[in-house]
Amino acid sequence: MLMPKRVKRRKQFRGSMAGKAMRGNTLTFGEYGLVATEPCWIKSNQIEAARIALTRYTKRTGKVWIKIFPDKPVTAKPAETRMGSGKGTLEYWVAVVKPGRVMFEIAGVPEESAKEALRLAMHKLPCKCKIVSKADLEGGVE
Repeated sequence: MLMPKRVKRRKQFRGSMAGKAMRGNTLTFGEYGLVATEPCWIKSNQIEAARIALTRYTKRTGKVWIKIFPDKPVTAKPAETRMGSGKGTLEYWVAVVKPGRVMFEIAGVPEESAKEALRLAMHKLPCKCKIVSKADLEGGVE
């Protein structure tokens, strides 16, 4: 699973996911990409599941780029615990994704194969996404 090697602080505030992605909203490496259309937190195991779906369908031909990284720690308190006594322990890591963010890119495979692989990966993710190509995306995502 993806997670940072080390962090400056163990716990973080929840933050907000308002607005659109200002960076990471263009296809930089691949020919086809998966773009988020709504804000969400994507867990490290969901990123891994999507990566496996992509590579399995393409039979490890071509190249896949993962452009999001889970660097936000999420804490949780045990069930049936009374209020108070501080913040809970770290449970998992998430990547904060805003609308317009390119999450995965793929290149070196035929168009139909790339689109089907991205469709399968899309079902592993908790947010609505769309598949884009370099031809569609001249100058960023709307």
